[in-house]
Amino acid sequence: MASQDQKQETVRIAGTDLALIKGGSGAPLLVLHDELGYAGWLNWQRELAKDRTLIIPMAPGFGPTPRIPWIDNVRDLACFYARFMREQGLDRADVIGFSFGGWVAAEMIANNPAQFRRSVLVAPGGIKPFEGEIMDLFQVPADKYLRATVNNPAATPEFGILYGGESTPEQYEAWEDARAEFSRIAWQPYFHTPSLQYLLEGAGKVESLIVWGRQDKVVPQAAVTAYNKALNGSKLVTLDNCGHRPEIEQTDRFVDEVKKFLA
Repeated sequence: MASQDQKQETVRIAGTDLALIKGGSGAPLLVLHDELGYAGWLNWQRELAKDRTLIIPMAPGFGPTPRIPWIDNVRDLACFYARFMREQGLDRADVIGFSFGGWVAAEMIANNPAQFRRSVLVAPGGIKPFEGEIMDLFQVPADKYLRATVNNPAATPEFGILYGGESTPEQYEAWEDARAEFSRIAWQPYFHTPSLQYLLEGAGKVESLIVWGRQDKVVPQAAVTAYNKALNGSKLVTLDNCGHRPEIEQTDRFVDEVKKFLA
């Protein structure tokens, strides 16, 4: 739900009502959510919204945006978002993508690197690691997966907001809807596109910041190392005492790194 800091809107794209959250003021910043959907308006967003307009689409099949049958894979979703950007006049905007959203942003970069000015990829999936495995979202219940994404929930005040406290049936239903759509477009091959690394290598110089937590149990270090190697013009920032969600685990450092990079 939208708070006083932001509002929910709907735009018509490719015959579909795409729900999005918009908040803040300043140059646009496209924000692509992770595999469990939009988590709510948190402190990192409030900080970035002080000088940027955050635009957060809720992907088809996630939350209130209906599923689009012709979107069969993440590359299709990336092309859908590219059309959204063109039709909304967001050419050369900045983008920040989290996990699944980082994968989508990377697919967009591989297809048309000129559509973004700068990109921030936070613990991105999308590239199969040469060592280790991306955690299987479907091996555990959604709430256990969510807990595994944070290194120390007890030391992460906003984890209660993300987790929803005592999870309601509605929250579980939203997570399962998200997992169902993620499974439909990202199951085979799981959480990566085999060609993505090679397409990124040919994308030219792309100003990108990759943020990763050293205690990340979802995306192993080898995956972000591969991203850093494939993206010419990228910088990798590793945060200690941090899992898969640096935006809520190390909020101050995360916001500082992002603001400096996007300045």
